[in-house]
Amino acid sequence: MLLILGLTVLLTMVIGVPIAFSLGLGGSLALFIGSEVPPLLVIGQKVFRGMESFPLMAIPFFVLAGELMGKSITTKLINFASSLVGHIRGGLSQVTTLSSMFFGGVTGVGVAETAAIGSIIIPAMDKKGYKKSFAAAVVAASSTLGPIVPPSVPMVIYALSVGGSVSIAGLFLAGVIPAILITVFFMIVSYIIAIKEKHPVEGKFSFANVLRSLKEAIWALFMPLIIVGGMISGIFTATEAAVVAVVYALFIGFVVNKDLKLKDLPEYFVNTSVVTAIVLMLLGVSKIASWVLTVQQVPSMLSEILLSVTESPMIFLIIISILLFIVGCFIESSAAIIMLAPILAPVAMSFGVDPIHFGFMLVMNLMIGMITPPVGVILFVATGIADIKFEALIKAIVPYIVVAYFVLLLVIFFPALTTWIPSLLGY
Repeated sequence: MLLILGLTVLLTMVIGVPIAFSLGLGGSLALFIGSEVPPLLVIGQKVFRGMESFPLMAIPFFVLAGELMGKSITTKLINFASSLVGHIRGGLSQVTTLSSMFFGGVTGVGVAETAAIGSIIIPAMDKKGYKKSFAAAVVAASSTLGPIVPPSVPMVIYALSVGGSVSIAGLFLAGVIPAILITVFFMIVSYIIAIKEKHPVEGKFSFANVLRSLKEAIWALFMPLIIVGGMISGIFTATEAAVVAVVYALFIGFVVNKDLKLKDLPEYFVNTSVVTAIVLMLLGVSKIASWVLTVQQVPSMLSEILLSVTESPMIFLIIISILLFIVGCFIESSAAIIMLAPILAPVAMSFGVDPIHFGFMLVMNLMIGMITPPVGVILFVATGIADIKFEALIKAIVPYIVVAYFVLLLVIFFPALTTWIPSLLGY
């Protein structure tokens, strides 16, 4: 059964079949050929159960909240970031990174962040004399902050993929310190490049300007605080928090900023439906493959193999990181999370790795994969906006990829970076 499953998934992926169909076909063939259990019964049950979980409702609502807020507050967040760091040499690159961190607290989706911020920042940087490849690299790299800063859609997907055994709020909180570290290191890299390339210095710092732009951006900045704060305090669950986020976004768009139009809502609903349908299909069909792997005791066998190699949790995490690095280069992050999390999470527990630490490490690793060639999804979005060759972007983004993996190593070797804040709050 395992051979049939593995070969089918691998061959169909190589010829370009979408991941969901590859998993579904591989799992179904394995059942029909090698299982004594009625295949149609297992397929129907697993697909339905994979999609019937009530907490899954958090995904469409978080995505919709990001759609509603994205168009409304992007410029305001950029202006606020500009008031804080725009006066530094190469200020627009600094603004991009800081804006992405703020914007990540609204969308939680990397690709959406690239499109929203990149469509504004890249043309602006081009007019100021920055290289398009550099502008696209900064936008693409900074967009990885979206799924790391709470709230994060990939972290919701991870928690649901492992059967709800990990707290979504705990995963959200785990991202706070690493997100700050990545932001700081990205800004340092941009500053070094700015000195080398003699990027311009624009304006001077003005506290009055900070207060003015903060007043405009404050409603957007409150959103992650309301969501995460409500979950931590027990006022609402992750699903309820997602609904609150949508209501809040509608209030901001229609009442506060008054830039959200009824005629725009169908487009946002369609975009949300597409993203949700993809995730649900992946979750549903992945349960077939997961059942085959569980019946064949793959997690136990993998755990035994790795324990025979090393008993060190750190060595285990490095081995898994190398695996995730390879996977992240070729497979979209949500699909990779759904495929690998149910297998690797039990193995991590056998090594005594904290579930929140491992979950965040896995998500962060795959997010970096979104800017790693040859199939980094964010890279293709950024090249499309900047209208440059893929090769030019790859050369410019290498320093940011190196820095991102350095922060990942810090997360691996110092688990407290992800577990300290959640432990303070009882997770």
